[in-house]
Amino acid sequence: ALLYTLLTLQVKLLGPAYSTWDIGFYRFAGGILVLVAVFGRHRNPFQGHNTRLLLIRGGTGSLAFICMVTAIQRLPISTALVIFYSFPAFAAVFSYFIYGEQVGRLEIACILGVLAGVGVLFDFQPGGDPFGQVMALLGGVFAGLTVTLIRTLREKNGPVIIYLYFCLLGAAISFPMFMADPVIPQTGLEWLMASGIAGTAVAGQLLMNQGFK
Repeated sequence: ALLYTLLTLQVKLLGPAYSTWDIGFYRFAGGILVLVAVFGRHRNPFQGHNTRLLLIRGGTGSLAFICMVTAIQRLPISTALVIFYSFPAFAAVFSYFIYGEQVGRLEIACILGVLAGVGVLFDFQPGGDPFGQVMALLGGVFAGLTVTLIRTLREKNGPVIIYLYFCLLGAAISFPMFMADPVIPQTGLEWLMASGIAGTAVAGQLLMNQGFK
């Protein structure tokens, strides 16, 4: 959670000159480079179990990140993250439909409380950006599905392979839009933040994937 907070701060500090696709490409391409360089020296880092589900999880995770970055660029960080971090409620719902997990009355009450809180932010945010709010909520939905799928993947896959496929899908999705109008860091500070986005994302995601074990 701390590393993801640092990630979102760096996204905000880069400013509006960098589009969602620029930030996404730097994160995903940087993640591939880091993982292959560190973990690909002695074995094939792309060899995993249940490739189809790895690709699906990579796609949903990429959409969650793209939605989150869009929201962060259009909303105050606090508002964007409070809405985005509604994802555990959606994860509980997806767990019920995918795994048949029982959702008790307490969990239902908590889920309704989360959704009510999101509703307050939507209805009473002065001068809010409805598109940014919707993107934050969609990011939460996709993130909820993503963390639900990690449960299955983590049974036979390490945290590195799960994140590597996520970066592959994310790079494939963001690359065409990035190339249409690329923004290249011009200063040392911008290069530091672009590298920091990739680095904090790698560390945060690996820790999260390991935690789901």
